[in-house]
Amino acid sequence: MTVENPYASDIEEILSHRHDNGADYWTTEDHKLLKGAPYTTLESALYLLELGFPSGHEIMKSVAGLIFDNWKEDGRIKVSPAGGIYPCHTALAIKLLCRMGYSDDARVGKSFKYFLDTQQEDGGWRCNKYSFGRGEETECSTPYTTLLVLDLMRYSPYFDDARFDKAVDFLLEHWVVRKPISPCHYGIGTLFMQVEYPFRGYNLFYYVYVLSFYERARSDKRFLEALEALKAKTVNGEIVVERVVPKLAKLSFCRKGQASELATLRYREILANISRT
Repeated sequence: MTVENPYASDIEEILSHRHDNGADYWTTEDHKLLKGAPYTTLESALYLLELGFPSGHEIMKSVAGLIFDNWKEDGRIKVSPAGGIYPCHTALAIKLLCRMGYSDDARVGKSFKYFLDTQQEDGGWRCNKYSFGRGEETECSTPYTTLLVLDLMRYSPYFDDARFDKAVDFLLEHWVVRKPISPCHYGIGTLFMQVEYPFRGYNLFYYVYVLSFYERARSDKRFLEALEALKAKTVNGEIVVERVVPKLAKLSFCRKGQASELATLRYREILANISRT
């Protein structure tokens, strides 16, 4: 007997948007993979995986094909035919491929190597898009990009590489500094401290989740402070969504102000990770 996915209606809603941007699989006619947020190609596929949609489904294979069509020999992903190639975009695309089971693909292996080769002196990774001018703070790496890279590198053969200790330290130091840094001006303030789900940006929940996989972070005072801040927001051990992009508000798995079963499963992963320390 087949057991129906309890999130079938959410899956259908996400699938109903697959032609919104002019072509199939949430993309545009010229194959922009991050156009039309929150229902972009890369994000929509990640939502589906979170909801238990099979990674081997033809839809997911087609999404993987679109990503690989935009893969460059140096390991980067060009998510739009026009415009720059940024490490945050590559990291998001490669993370999705890893979630779909392509971590052993030779092209993904080159992308892993690309990130190893482009780590900055301060330990992070940096998107050189100067939307806020070129102040002193823009000399820092980009916290969100660094978080994405650490997330995807969990799937790589380099997961235990000591070079990631420096990336972990960079993110933990931002917990102390808090001010907006990097060319993209990521800071730790009111919005960061709100529990956002699904994981879409630089925020407390995603920050603690990713860092919990790294032994370097788990016993650090700064990480433990962030973890306690997240724990303080739970209700009866469950994660209550505080912030969700409005266009996702009707989906049952991430309703604002309500406990989320799937978000709570991610929280329990954090607790399982720290129990290994």
